[in-house]
Amino acid sequence: MQGNSEVLVIDDHMKRKQQVELLLQFIGEPCKLVSSANIGEVLTEQVAWRAVVVGQVDIGSPFELVSQLAGQYKAQPFLLIGELGDCVADLPNVIGSVLEPFSHSQMTQMLHRCQDYHLKAPSKTKPTSQHQEILFRSLIGRSGGIQQVRQLIEQVAVTEANVLVLGDSGTGKEVVARNIHYMSARRSGPFVPVNCGAIPPDLLESELFGHEKGAFTGAISARKGRFEMAQGGTLFLDEIGDMPLNMQVKLLRVLQERCFERVGGSTSIDADVRIVAATHRNLEGMIDKGDFREDLFYRLNVFPIEMPSLSERREDVPLLMQELIERLASDHKVTIRLTERALDSLMEHTWPGNVRELANLVERLVILFPNGLIDVNDLPSKYRHVDAPEYDHEYDESLLEQDMLNDVFQNDVYEPPESSMSTQLPPEGLNLKEMMTELEIDMINQALETTDWVVSRAADLLGMRRTTLVEKMRKYSLSKDSA
Repeated sequence: MQGNSEVLVIDDHMKRKQQVELLLQFIGEPCKLVSSANIGEVLTEQVAWRAVVVGQVDIGSPFELVSQLAGQYKAQPFLLIGELGDCVADLPNVIGSVLEPFSHSQMTQMLHRCQDYHLKAPSKTKPTSQHQEILFRSLIGRSGGIQQVRQLIEQVAVTEANVLVLGDSGTGKEVVARNIHYMSARRSGPFVPVNCGAIPPDLLESELFGHEKGAFTGAISARKGRFEMAQGGTLFLDEIGDMPLNMQVKLLRVLQERCFERVGGSTSIDADVRIVAATHRNLEGMIDKGDFREDLFYRLNVFPIEMPSLSERREDVPLLMQELIERLASDHKVTIRLTERALDSLMEHTWPGNVRELANLVERLVILFPNGLIDVNDLPSKYRHVDAPEYDHEYDESLLEQDMLNDVFQNDVYEPPESSMSTQLPPEGLNLKEMMTELEIDMINQALETTDWVVSRAADLLGMRRTTLVEKMRKYSLSKDSA
């Protein structure tokens, strides 16, 4: 069965179908919209969609349609817009419902359940698409850098090439390695990580290659090394830049000859292992200083993947926060919610510890405010980058998330000031859409230049939310460098 990374939306109600599309775009999920009359063209046994969302249909009831489709396509997870009826509640692939008014946290949670259904399905029906099989965690996001990483993972996973993952500490290099293993033909084999910088140099050889009984003092029995433990799977060599030079020579020999011997042994053991290495160091600079072997570098650097730092993908912070919160809620049955200005403040942070720092912050907030609502003033002081008055906790919390999505769902009509432009239609006519787009781009550019490209202040000048302005800047490819 071929996988599809999109969410299929079946609905004959045009306005609600557009709202679902906007919500999915808001959380970074590609989708395809169809009416109930076109189901047969897109829903087949050969394609497994990320999820199938069923809404209102012109003929019959949505319950009847979901019941029929779920029975026919058992490998496909379904979601229903509205409350689940008794006729579909017992179907295992009807995962749940999406209630109105729509909420990004509810939709994200439902899509994660659909992903779990795919992963638990029998292997013969398990889709092979990147989006359905990928471990979300630090790879979630819509920024260009992280999208490129996901694409590179998908391209290299199906090969046997050695991979070198580069990036600062905490960016998620091991997550990349696990995804490469999970999406490869070796997924049924073991994934064995080893931190080359955490093991004393005199023990690293034994740790990697194992030893025979009596090979050295304390070797009271034979022991397998990490290469043997990873046979048929993937060996992840983290912090490869910390490996001593003498071990680099021995590792190079294994990569070249695909065999090794245990310490104190003479029997050659085949190395049926795929190597994924990672480092935060500048290996090419280390080569110039003589601290890293150039020949080993080129053996490892067959397919480099560079993880962007979180400061380079700050627009992904809200989605990462949601993913981390959902994971903690699943593990500990405790959750939190953040106001929009708290998210804006976190997006202004530089994140020197990257995704690891973000995960630690989420866990800290869950401990401090279990099932609570987090505002700017509830954040640790170093994360407060937005001035905000004390939060009024009498405000109806149920409205906060809807406020955050108002800009997505509203179709406000632009009303220019009376003196800003002529209201007379030229005799030759005009392209109103292009005219309004040019006006919007011009006003955004003026606001950004006036505020020296401080996005939050520019958003205030334009009377819109910061997240809305960020989306418009991305839409029109506006950046300080292009100005």
